[in-house]
Order: sequence, then structure tokens, then C-alpha cells
Amino acid sequence: MSFPGSGLAKGLAVTLRTMTVRSVTAQYPDVQPDLPPRTRGVIGLFEENCTVCMLCARECPDWCIYIDSHKETVPPAAPGGRERSRNVLDRFAIDFALCMYCGICIEVCPFDALFWSPEFEYAETDIHDLTHERDKLREWMWTVPEPPALDPAAEEPKELAAARKAADKLAAQQQAEAEAARTQEQAQAPEQESADQDRPDTPGEGT
Repeated sequence: MSFPGSGLAKGLAVTLRTMTVRSVTAQYPDVQPDLPPRTRGVIGLFEENCTVCMLCARECPDWCIYIDSHKETVPPAAPGGRERSRNVLDRFAIDFALCMYCGICIEVCPFDALFWSPEFEYAETDIHDLTHERDKLREWMWTVPEPPALDPAAEEPKELAAARKAADKLAAQQQAEAEAARTQEQAQAPEQESADQDRPDTPGEGT
């Protein structure tokens, strides 16, 4: 059963208890916060991997990604081949005034062109300046932390397993070819020595 003034007494007790504890307030911006590695700050662009597939722009719920491109004709790699066309990225911009940091664009990118960066200091005085172009997105790319190490007990990725299997198969094939060539050389050596012994001496030899 509570008595009158018990709530006030509890509040004063909390106040007195916290008054004796040292403050842990970080003096930002003089002291930068220690952010977790998976912080969703901004999105960095690695444009060399971008193929202008437009998948990120189509899947964005806020339609805050703007992409422009054009097609270029690539000459054939070998004589007699046919020309090919490829998409060239002209513009890649993200409007962070609309972005809700859901990460769908990063998840759906099939070529690993988008990454989360813990950078968060990108405030602007005008909301229109929150649309950042690909040059700024590329600068943020270099602030992306390295991925965490894999769990030693985790299953090996299928891509690495397939690559290792192909490399082992190629190495075994090369080793078999080398052994076959060595065996053939050893088999031809006695025949060559026998042919040299059976060959009649010609005048002038042995002098």
C-alpha cells in the first residue's frame, strides 16, 4: 500500500543516486562516436561493378534512386566476331531526403555495387542538397568497413567451393599431362640410344 508522497520520494531517490555517478556524455563533435560495423549511415557506390541493370531503382520503395545511362558499341574481341553493346553509367544519385534506409537496393544488387557506410555527417542547410551524385557516393565507398571474418565452423560458400573444385581439376589435368609427357620421353630415350648404336660410323667420326 502506497502512502501520499511515495512517488515523489522514489523520484528524489533516483535523482540522488544518479547525482553521484560520473557523466558519460560524449562531447560530439570533438569526440566521434564508436559506431557498430553494421551501422546504416549512407550508401556507397562502387561504380566499376555497376552494370546499369536498374534493379536497385525499380525495387526502391521510395523511388529515391536516379540512374541515367547510354549505350556504347564494343568492337568484336576477335576478327570475324560481331559487335556488342553495353550500358555506360552517366548518373547515379540518391535522394537521402526520401531514403528510409531499408537497404533493399543493397540486397538486390546482383553485382555488389552498393554498400552500407557508417558515415552520417552529411547534413545540409537545404533539403535539395541531400540528393548526392555518384562522385559523393564513391567517396563514401572508401569509408565502408571490411566485412567481418567468417565463422571457422561455417559452411564454405558455394562460389569458393566451385572455384576450388575447378582449380583442383585443372591442376590434376596438368599434372597428368606432364606425367604422360615424361613417360613418353623416357620410352623414347632407349630407342634413341639403340638407334645411335646401330648407326654405322662415317669416315672422320671419332677423330
